[in-house]
Amino acid sequence: MAQHFDREEYNWRMRRLLDAMHDSELDAMLLFAQESMYWLTGYDTFGFCFFQTLVVKSDGTMNLLTRSADLRQARHTSVIENISIWTDRVNADPTMELKNLLDDMDLLGCRIGVEYDTHGLTGANCRKLDDQLQTFGDLVDASALVSGLRLIKSPAEIDCIKTAAKLADDALDAALPLVQPGASESAILAAMQGAVLAGGGDYPANEFIIGSGHDALLCRYKSGRRTLEESDQLTLEWAGVSAHYHVAMMRTIIIGKPSERHLELYDVCREALEEIELVLRPGHNFGDVFATHAKVMEERGLTRHRLNACGYALGARFTPSWMEREMFYSGNEQLIKADMSLFVHMIIMDSESDTAMTLGHTYLTTEEEPLKLSAHNLDLIVR
Repeated sequence: MAQHFDREEYNWRMRRLLDAMHDSELDAMLLFAQESMYWLTGYDTFGFCFFQTLVVKSDGTMNLLTRSADLRQARHTSVIENISIWTDRVNADPTMELKNLLDDMDLLGCRIGVEYDTHGLTGANCRKLDDQLQTFGDLVDASALVSGLRLIKSPAEIDCIKTAAKLADDALDAALPLVQPGASESAILAAMQGAVLAGGGDYPANEFIIGSGHDALLCRYKSGRRTLEESDQLTLEWAGVSAHYHVAMMRTIIIGKPSERHLELYDVCREALEEIELVLRPGHNFGDVFATHAKVMEERGLTRHRLNACGYALGARFTPSWMEREMFYSGNEQLIKADMSLFVHMIIMDSESDTAMTLGHTYLTTEEEPLKLSAHNLDLIVR
């Protein structure tokens, strides 16, 4: 078996899910999010790009419906015992086979929760699902149920997170000696990803972000590499990854002498991040974090240069994004509780002066002040 947690841990997670299903009056759940299946059972695959679902009944019975390519994957990586295969063929409709499976599981006429909000359920498959099951039972959007449970990390998960944090630091340590005039972004990126893999970590759920010069103002990965100049700016966003658990970091590094605008924007980023640390604890919610960020930016006249979110929860995630659905944006009433892994990023992109500045850190919440997961401080990095 290739599971990262013991059976007792999976049993604890199942009990939490069944309690939540009981509270929501659900007779069953259809899990389509790969991270939900992984969290509950250990099932580890990228086969969610095709139709598959894990059916969980209120009595704890599980049945995975997937393709033949993932049969051995599920047996090897998960605690799932019942696995059904739908057959690839012309005009195949796996939702019909799901309907038959649900009937066999005595779920006709029942209240069934569905994870709709996930990349594991495409729009085309969703239409087929709803058409097939509209008269079978009462379908309920339960997209937030498992993701909400996953926000609070167990001691075993925290161990994975701390390992991922060390790998994130290793990636930055590998990059910094290379950051100098004449250096290639390719070499820097290779060193960072190589450090994570060499340390026993995993591929990230999305690409590392790297951009210099004008591209330092971008917040997404794009193809194409550049060579650093004598006076330059380099934005990096990356994550250490262990057992799919992510710990993200973000920095804008200055090559040569920082401009006055760089220094000004850095001061604002640090001020905002340090003020957020005062509210990143129980008694506050995700909206409070964003409001703190927005207040500092507004006071410094930078509202038009900031983003409309300033971070998100982290955990075990799969392609195409390491971001959890719970984010720091205006009005989000999600409560902050102990044992959450939260990435906070300050991003200021001033297109008028072509100046980038970012500062991002992952924290583990406690009953009091949050724990910084990186050994690196928040000082501006100048090379």
